[in-house]
Amino acid sequence: MGGGQNRAMPESASPSLPFAGAITDVAGIEVGHFSDTRRPTGCTVVIAREGAVAGVDVRGAAPGSRETDLLAPGNLVQQVHAVMLAGGSAWGLAAADGVVRWLEERGIGLDVRFGTLPIVPAAVLFDLPLGDARFRPDAAAGYAACEAAARHAPAEGNVGAGSGALVGKLFGIDRAMKGGIGSASITVQGVTVGALIACNALGDVIDPDTALPVAGARSADGRMLRDTRRSLLRGDLPKPLLAGTNTTLGVVATDAVLTKVQANRLATVAHDGLARAINPVHTMSDGDTLFALATGRVPLAGDAPGMTVLGTMAAEVVARATLRAVRAARSVRIGDGWYPCARDLGVL
Repeated sequence: MGGGQNRAMPESASPSLPFAGAITDVAGIEVGHFSDTRRPTGCTVVIAREGAVAGVDVRGAAPGSRETDLLAPGNLVQQVHAVMLAGGSAWGLAAADGVVRWLEERGIGLDVRFGTLPIVPAAVLFDLPLGDARFRPDAAAGYAACEAAARHAPAEGNVGAGSGALVGKLFGIDRAMKGGIGSASITVQGVTVGALIACNALGDVIDPDTALPVAGARSADGRMLRDTRRSLLRGDLPKPLLAGTNTTLGVVATDAVLTKVQANRLATVAHDGLARAINPVHTMSDGDTLFALATGRVPLAGDAPGMTVLGTMAAEVVARATLRAVRAARSVRIGDGWYPCARDLGVL
């Protein structure tokens, strides 16, 4: 399971893609991918070595997660040291064990007197239809993702937690398209907000600036986008779905100083970005989960952006990162299945 394979910038991370920036523009944030070569699956870690105040908001009805309850404002733990996003459905949560081991070996974590305990929340998406489902991220994969972590802009598209992501499955997985992972950032008055999104949505991915689908359910001949929203509104019936087989995951990070209450609010308003870029979103078959991290490098004082501006920035970078995830994706063939990317359909 060669973990460092994704450190080189692939074609999918070309500067020609719109929207500059990445979550690693936030001071104190590192990102590493592991992509399994045996089938399209993998995991992605977001590391805050010095700790980050954290929050979470789960909007999908079918989440798979670890250590999310401790992020509630009234609970004891104030900071986390990494967030793990993984494929493999609930099996993929094992990848977080590898992150904990990697951090502990480096003395990163919460001092609990009897040892240093890394706090690593995690969430997973369902990518089992692509290839042999017996291969899924495990502790070794999580450790490898940490080994690959760096401060430069992470690779996008078919890597890490986005390796096996698909979008547009409401009318059958045979009409779906390739999803992926994407990142974006914005800086306003010296404060940066960045996002990393692994998009495996049931619905279509929409360009927020045009309101048109970029990737999603395809027409019967597979050559055009069907436009799921309009199909549903005119009465077309979706195919029966296996619950929990989708999910968009993400991390929003800022270098602002936030309280735990504010970090949770940032995670909440960041979901507005998913609503702009995915339709339908937060369904009964999605486990949509966003984490928020505040590294505290820039105090919110004087003319620095307050929570209203930070929330606006968070929603914007989430929408941009979601769009980048499918624009950077590349098509895959598994057996008789072909899952084209946005470029294949000429909708970039």
